[in-house]
Parts: sequence; C-alpha cells; structure tokens
Amino acid sequence: MRLIDSHAHLQSDPFATDRAAVIEAAFKAGIERLLVPGWDAGSSARALAMAQADLRIDAAVGVHPHDASACSEADWAQVVRLAADQRAVAIGETGLDFDRMHSPPEAQLANLRRHLRLALDTAKPAILHCRSAAGRRDGQDALLSELRAAGFGGAAARAAFGDRPPAVLHSFSGPVDYAQAALELGLAVSFSGLVFRGGEEASAQVARLVPWERLLIETDSPYLAPPGVPRGSVPGFGGRRNSPPWVRVTGEWLAQQRVQSPDSIGTGLVAAYDATFRSHSTGSKP
Repeated sequence: MRLIDSHAHLQSDPFATDRAAVIEAAFKAGIERLLVPGWDAGSSARALAMAQADLRIDAAVGVHPHDASACSEADWAQVVRLAADQRAVAIGETGLDFDRMHSPPEAQLANLRRHLRLALDTAKPAILHCRSAAGRRDGQDALLSELRAAGFGGAAARAAFGDRPPAVLHSFSGPVDYAQAALELGLAVSFSGLVFRGGEEASAQVARLVPWERLLIETDSPYLAPPGVPRGSVPGFGGRRNSPPWVRVTGEWLAQQRVQSPDSIGTGLVAAYDATFRSHSTGSKP
C-alpha cells in the first residue's frame, strides 16, 4: 500500500531525541509524501529548515488558532516571509478551535482571515484545523462562513488555484453536512487517527463522500495516535506518541470505508497529495 502523511509535526519536542531516526523510519515504512506544518513562527521556520535540508519533506507555515493571540506583528511578518519560499507548499496550520479556546474567538478569526488571504495571494492551500465543543458545531459553521467571505468557492479561489483544492480540512471532525459544504467549496479532506475516537462516527460516512482526488490521510504526529501505538514509549511525553508509519492504520480504515483495495487507495492518496500540494512546487522532489 502506497502511503502519505499530509500532516506530521516532526519539528516538535517529542521528536527532539530521535528525529532523524523517525524520519528515516517513515520512508523505510513506505511513506512517499511527508508534510511538516508549523503552528507558530518558530515552528514554521523549523519546518521549512527540515524541508530545505531533506528534499523528501514538504513544509507548511502558519499560526495555529491556539497561538493566535500570542502572534505578534513581527511573528506574522516572519510567516509571510517563510511562505514565499518554494519549499513551503501550504499555509498553516491555522483555523478555529472553539473547544479549548486557548485564544479568544476574535483573535482566532483575525488570525484565520489573514491566513486565507495569504493562501490566495501565494496560491498555496490553507491547512485548516477546526474543533467545536462536544455537541456543538459553531466552529465548523464559522469556518465555512469565513471561507465563503474570503472568496473560497468563488472566482478568487479559482483564479489562484484553478482546479486544485484551495484548502484542506485537516484531521476531519464534524457533521456530514459540514463536509458536504466544504466539498462544494472545492476543499480537500484529510483523515487521521481521530476517526477511531468516540463521537467521530460521522467520519466513516464522510470518507465515502470525498472525491478521490481530494482525499488525504495524516497522523498529526505526535498526537492522535490510532489503535496499536504503545503508551509512554518516549520520555517526557505522557501519551502515546504517534509517528508517520502509523498512518497505515488510518489508510487501511479508509480502504474499508470506501470498499477499495489498499493498493487502489494508496495510489489515489499519492496522486491527491501531489495535485493538492506539489503542483505548486519546483518539481525537484522525488
């Protein structure tokens, strides 16, 4: 089965002691595409440095909604500079998190809006995090509203992206009609180990709805470990540290939901990744 990991925070501290070994293990496990996204200016710079040092890695640069209120104008200026680099293939991760609320909603919305503008300006897709508190959907509804207001699904996005997805719903979570609305705007949808958690049952139906050319998978490493990942294997990281090879579990789940062979799913995932991210790159990567 061909594999991609479209979202892995390998620059984060839980990989500090064995990062190089984790990266090599990912490619030995069959990962053909690997995207490392930032969550603030510093982590975005580290992601880009990884991509510059290893042509097998792609980077995304941006500010997570958790960090929206802590992002200074100088930080944002750095993100904009980083986004101009050809090794940065996407803008993010950004979005809205109305569950944990580490930043006030107003700061999250302002942060999201400038990322959406930057995505359109650079023709690099936005990577979107979106969460609402249990039993609510205010985050999802607000995200759709902001996408429409920014021109996603309209002439502005078509001018910048053509037929490519202008954004990706990272680690999908939400109701089916939210996914349908995002697909109508032309977005891609990525699934992670979150699909195995209680309360995420709608993901199985959504997985069957997404056109193959806009279908992605990811680990969100070191988070959202799927079943099978051991607990406490990394000193200083109390949970189960996820890493790119575990994306295979989600890939097998996806094949089951879509009633496809693993080989068929894998080929489609690689093609969807390239259509979403690499059509903007220099083409120098393998």
